[in-house]
Amino acid sequence: MSTNTDTVADRFATAGAQFDPLTALTAVALVAALGFTLLFMQDPLVHEALHDFRHGAGIICH
Repeated sequence: MSTNTDTVADRFATAGAQFDPLTALTAVALVAALGFTLLFMQDPLVHEALHDFRHGAGIICH
């Protein structure tokens, strides 16, 4: 039986040692952009845009 005493703080410390600031900033910016899109865009508007894109790309979806 294996015991693992890894805590959340340990994982944050490990991640901090492995990621450089540019990578972390890029990840935060990506999450913020996705959050903004999901929060402030109206779902029907996004759905119709993706639907039209699929048809424009030649993908039959219905």
